[in-house]
Amino acid sequence: MAFNTKTHIIHNSNARGRTQIGWLDSYHTFSFGGFYDPSRMGFRSLRVINDDRVAPGAGFATHGHKDMEIFTYVLEGALEHKDSLGNGSVIHPGEAQIMSAGTGILHSEFNPSQTESVHFLQIWILPNQQELQPRYEQKAFPIEERRGSLCLIAAKDGRDGAVKVFQDVDLYTSVLEPGDVVNYHLLSDRYGWLQIAQGEVKLNGEELKAGDGVQMNGEEQLEISTDVGAEILLFDLG
Repeated sequence: MAFNTKTHIIHNSNARGRTQIGWLDSYHTFSFGGFYDPSRMGFRSLRVINDDRVAPGAGFATHGHKDMEIFTYVLEGALEHKDSLGNGSVIHPGEAQIMSAGTGILHSEFNPSQTESVHFLQIWILPNQQELQPRYEQKAFPIEERRGSLCLIAAKDGRDGAVKVFQDVDLYTSVLEPGDVVNYHLLSDRYGWLQIAQGEVKLNGEELKAGDGVQMNGEEQLEISTDVGAEILLFDLG
């Protein structure tokens, strides 16, 4: 199956920005903090994809957000969340957590383990309306639903058990074992973003590695396969 270079742009993992301090190692797919690249300002409603590793017993102190849909997806370890709405929880691999900052919210994120680091993706999506009522939602998706198939974990209408996001976005995840193949039909009036969270895949024959992102526009049949295993996130964007 041919890789359509006219409708795809690969954002190579090596071109990401990076923030490295004592307790945090963070790669930025899009411009963030001290990293600025005018060609990496986001894609459609996607504004931030940060690939974060936080040391044991460390984390982000209480800080504020406003008018942003903030989605957290843990890959390894666990992440403790507290916010000004009174929510307190621990996020594990296979769970989708979303926070609508709306009119304003304070929260902290902390690695509760004293021995293991936590590896997670933090994704910011621009909401389809301002001044939303702040909210929090977290759901678990069993590995049986994610292994070898695309599992819907976030959607604008919260359908099929997905967490709700206030934007025209459907977000799928999949854990792929060697030899697995998943397919997806991107419609002509939609846009796609494939994020390789872990491992290596082939997208319509094109090799991609962890940290790579691919933006897509226009109708296309996507075939995602792996020889070594991988975990992916696929965004279907309005």
